[in-house]
Amino acid sequence: MIKYTISIILLTLAACMLQQFLPAIGGLHGARVLILPLVFLCAAVTVDFATMLLLAYLCGFLWDAQHTLGPQGGDPAIYKEQIESLHFGYSIILYAMMGLLMQGIQPLFRKGKWHLSSLLSGIAIFLYLFSEYLLINFVRGDFVFPMTAFYRIYLTSALTMLFSPVVFWLIFQLAAISRHTIRYDGLKRGPRYID
Repeated sequence: MIKYTISIILLTLAACMLQQFLPAIGGLHGARVLILPLVFLCAAVTVDFATMLLLAYLCGFLWDAQHTLGPQGGDPAIYKEQIESLHFGYSIILYAMMGLLMQGIQPLFRKGKWHLSSLLSGIAIFLYLFSEYLLINFVRGDFVFPMTAFYRIYLTSALTMLFSPVVFWLIFQLAAISRHTIRYDGLKRGPRYID
């Protein structure tokens, strides 16, 4: 279990570095693939509760370090539209809430229904981005929700969800390399009782 947890943490750090190089897609209202939250969500369904909380803290810390440190609303050379910045640490709570959602579907995942976890990862990212946008509106002091923001949130979560089978494959490979067994209760056949 320790080797698997360390390999998941290393995968999370690699996803954080990769996230820096993934641009927004202009033709899709600025949508982007969010690799770091996706790796967290796919890993959260394969680990126990304490490890999920550790990953939520790590991912939330890294996410906030990328997005809230520096000038207000980000570097003006990179971010053309400046936004109000949320306080450092809010993402840790939102990541923990997404992790709780994935932990709730863990019994279905253990029955071999990983595709439901893949679908739920898209829903969780949608809820995360929507909650983050609501928090930004709360900080601004007014509520503005243009349709382009909805399209960006929707398309980002849909694009990210499309990459979840690849991330699950990577996680299964890491589990095999570290000799960790992700339990599948539904794939084992119990004894049959004939009356």
